[in-house]
Amino acid sequence: MNKLYDWIVIGGGITGAALSYELAQVGFSVLLIEQNPILSGATRFGYGGISYWSGTSEVTRQLCQEGIARHRQLPQELDADTEFRELDLLLTIDAEQNPDEVIAQYANCYIAPEFLGVEDACQAEPLLNPEAIAGAIQFRHAHIKPPLLVAAYLNALVRLGGEIAYESVVKLDQVGNKIVGVTTQQQAYRGANTVVCAGGLSRSLLKASGISSRIYFTHAELIETEPTELEMRTMVMPADTKRCQLEADASKTNIDPLWDESGHELLPPSVDVGAIQFCDRTMKLGQLSRVLTDPNVLPNATQSENEIRAKVRQVLPKLADLKGTWYHCLVAFSHDGLPLVGALPDLEQIYLFSGFTSPLVYVPPLALKFAREFSQSSVFASDAIVSQLSPHRFG
Repeated sequence: MNKLYDWIVIGGGITGAALSYELAQVGFSVLLIEQNPILSGATRFGYGGISYWSGTSEVTRQLCQEGIARHRQLPQELDADTEFRELDLLLTIDAEQNPDEVIAQYANCYIAPEFLGVEDACQAEPLLNPEAIAGAIQFRHAHIKPPLLVAAYLNALVRLGGEIAYESVVKLDQVGNKIVGVTTQQQAYRGANTVVCAGGLSRSLLKASGISSRIYFTHAELIETEPTELEMRTMVMPADTKRCQLEADASKTNIDPLWDESGHELLPPSVDVGAIQFCDRTMKLGQLSRVLTDPNVLPNATQSENEIRAKVRQVLPKLADLKGTWYHCLVAFSHDGLPLVGALPDLEQIYLFSGFTSPLVYVPPLALKFAREFSQSSVFASDAIVSQLSPHRFG
């Protein structure tokens, strides 16, 4: 006889790991299902930045405050080192851009931006090419190594009695309008509730079960370098991020039907010049973003790596030829930059926890809120933020 779990969580990246832990923490029996025993998705290849300065609305500002507070607490709570640290983030402004116009885009952030001229920007980060920039926007930022946080969450989940199955989910099992569990390539599991935390694979998984949802994905490509003697003082990203515009254009209502057809490249690819150095002295460089509707297609690695290195050479020339390896993963997003958190429309016992554009700052507080929202304990009141992020908002 199959065990009936309180919650089945699909996906073992940062979203699934955090949510599984928080659900177990409030007393639920939890089964986490992840297809890869070795972390290999967006969490594995993420830059690790925690943009707690970035909130521009009441909801996102509160989540930013709670997110950074949660990260400062988690190493002790989970009894694990996440390599949490605070550092400066430099958002570079292209030499051809008007700094005032770019800075205006950040005027409503939770933490006010500080503009650095070219000389000051290069003093803050000597690896920058002064001829490529018109200055930079500086924020105090935070950083972790994402795989360490995921491992910490999963280890804590197991200590709480949660279970992990490394299997591939084939479909969601439905009886009437209720989702009663999942079928993997090995067996069926039954759960009182099921939540999809599969990141860029969430859309195709839901589609395989006849469920529509406005969640999308880009194919993200980057280079991970070998340890280097070069030393970055900051994290560098572009102030005018092309990926954000790509996501906005790719999720417009008029092209939504094309997402359910394979073989489309909906928009030309974009490259954003970013770089971060981890505590082990490796770096991540990139990223190139493609809007391909087939999640399983593999871009041309050589061509992509050359494009990334060429763009990096313009802004951070000493990093462009570092030995490294090209990697590829899927990155989920929604149409409005906010995650999809809560019950799916017209069905029961099925939830979505995905579409995070800034996962490291939003996931830890939202996983905690989600778990407490469904806890029967009277200690926790209903959370208004969770309801505002429901997939129902997409109508």
